[in-house]
Amino acid sequence: MKAQGRKRPFAAVLAANTVSTAGTSLTMIGVPWFVLDTTGSAGRAGVVAFCATLPVVVAALVGGPFIDRIGRRRVSVASDLVCGLAVGAIPLLHWAGALEFWMLCALMAAGGFAHTPGTTARYVLLPDLAAHTGTTLTRAAGLFEGVSRGARMIGAALAGVLIALLGAEAVLLLDAATFVVSALLVAAGVRGVRAAEPQKAAPVSFATYRTELREGYVFLLRRRLLLAVVLMVMLTNGLDQGWSSVLLPVHAQGDPGGAAVLGMLAAVFGGAALLGALLYGAVGERFPRRVVFTVAFLLCGLPRFAVAALVDGAAALAVTLAVGGLAAGMLNPILTTVTYERVPQELRSRVGGVSTAGCELTMPLGGLAAGLLVEEAGLVTALLVFGGAYFLATLSPVVFPSWRTMDDVPPVQPPASSSEPSRSSSPAPPAPAPRPSAS
Repeated sequence: MKAQGRKRPFAAVLAANTVSTAGTSLTMIGVPWFVLDTTGSAGRAGVVAFCATLPVVVAALVGGPFIDRIGRRRVSVASDLVCGLAVGAIPLLHWAGALEFWMLCALMAAGGFAHTPGTTARYVLLPDLAAHTGTTLTRAAGLFEGVSRGARMIGAALAGVLIALLGAEAVLLLDAATFVVSALLVAAGVRGVRAAEPQKAAPVSFATYRTELREGYVFLLRRRLLLAVVLMVMLTNGLDQGWSSVLLPVHAQGDPGGAAVLGMLAAVFGGAALLGALLYGAVGERFPRRVVFTVAFLLCGLPRFAVAALVDGAAALAVTLAVGGLAAGMLNPILTTVTYERVPQELRSRVGGVSTAGCELTMPLGGLAAGLLVEEAGLVTALLVFGGAYFLATLSPVVFPSWRTMDDVPPVQPPASSSEPSRSSSPAPPAPAPRPSAS
C-alpha cells in the first residue's frame, strides 16, 4: 500500500495531463476548422489563433511567483475549469445563434490565459513526483512526454472523425468535458503532496513579487545555453503555431477527405512522436544530446512544409510527418533534462515561467502571419516561407558555440542575481523546460 500511495500522485498528474492534452488536441483541430467552416477565411483563423495565444504569453510572463503562492494543485484545477467553461461556451452560443466573432476571440483569449498556469502547475511537479516514486528524471520526463504525445495523437484522430460525423461543435463540447475530468483527477489525486501546496513565503507585496520575478529573468539572461534554447524554440514555436492553426487545416480543406485527413495527419505525427519520446526515454542517455537534438529538429521542421507545398495528396505528407514526429518526440525530454541540471531548485518556478513565456512569445504572431500570408500570397508560398524560416532556426545548434555545452552536466550554481535572495522558507518546486510545440 505504501508503494501504491507513493505512485498515486504521479499517476494522477500523468492521467490529468493526458486527458487535458487530448482535449487540447481537440481544440487545435476543432477551432480552426470551426472558423474556416463558418467564415471561410484563413485570415480570421489567424486572428483567432492570435487571440488564443497572446494571453498564453502574458500569463507565462508574470505567472511564476503566482503559482508558487497559490499552489500547484489549486492552480491546475482552476485553470482546467476556466478552460472548460470557455471552450464549452463556443458551441452553445453558436447553437443559440448568439455567437459573434468577437465573442469567439474573447472566449479563446480567456482559455489561453488560464491554460498556461495549469500546464505549468502540473509540469513543475515532475521532478518531485519522480523522486517520490523512485525513478530517474530522464525516464520520468520521457514517460511524461510520451504519454502527452500519445494523448495528442488520440485527440487529433478523434477530432477528425467527430468533425466528419458530428461537426466541429461536438468536438468542442467533448474538449470542455476533458478539462473537467482533468480538474477532478488533480483535485482528488494530488492531495497531501507538499510540493503541490502553497509555498511559505514573505507577505505578498508588489516589491516582493517584482523581486521574485526579476530573479528568473536575470538568471536566464546570464546562462548562454538556456538563453540560446529559448530563442531557438521561440522562433520554431511561432512557425509551428502557423502550421497547426492555419497552414495544415487550409491544406486539409483542399483534400477530399477534409477534416478526417486533418485528424489523420495530426494523429500520425502524434503517434510517431509518442514512439520517439519513449525511445529516447529508454536509450537516449547513450547518445550525445546536441547531435540528437540537432538532427531531430532538422527532421521535424522543413520537410513537412516542403512536402505539403510541393507534393499532391496526403500520403507523402503522412510519411513525412511520421518521420518528423519520431524526431520531435525526442526534443522535450532533452530540454527537460538540460534545464533541470542547470537551474537551482529555489528558482525553477521563476526561471520556468520566464523561459515558457520566451518560447511562446512568437506564437500569437505565427498564427496571424500564416493566415494573412495565405490570403495575400497563397498556401504554397506561405508553406515555403515558413519552412525556410524553420530551417534557418534549426541551424542554431550547429552555428553558435553556446550549444557545445549541451552535453555537459554542470553542478547547479546558486542564483546569479543582483537582486536579494528569495525569501521563501522552503524551496519552490521546479518549473517546465522550454517546450517546442512541433505539431
